[in-house]
Amino acid sequence: MSERGRLARKPDAADVDFTVPIGVLAALATTASYFPQLKKCWETGEANDLSLTMFLILTVGIGLWIVYGAMRSDWVIIIANSISLCALLGILYFKLRTGARIR
Repeated sequence: MSERGRLARKPDAADVDFTVPIGVLAALATTASYFPQLKKCWETGEANDLSLTMFLILTVGIGLWIVYGAMRSDWVIIIANSISLCALLGILYFKLRTGARIR
C-alpha cells in the first residue's frame, strides 16, 4: 500500500491503544475505594478496627507510586495516587488520634 493509502485508511480496532483509558479506569477504581472507609471513619469518629501497620505500609507504597509516576512523567499515576494519599491520610488521622499503636 502506498504512503498516501496508509494515511487515508480508517483505524481498525487493532490500531486503538486502550492503555491510557484502562489506566484511568484502574486509577478511578482504586482511588475511589478509599472513600467508603473514610466516610465510615468520619461518621463514627474512629478507626479502631483498622490495622495501623497495614495503613502505614500502604502509605509508604502510595508515596512510592507518586515518586514512580513523577519519574515516568505519568500524570494518571501521580494524580490518582496523590488523591489516594490524601484519603489515606484522612483515615490515618482517625486511627492515630485515638492513640493507636503499631502491632
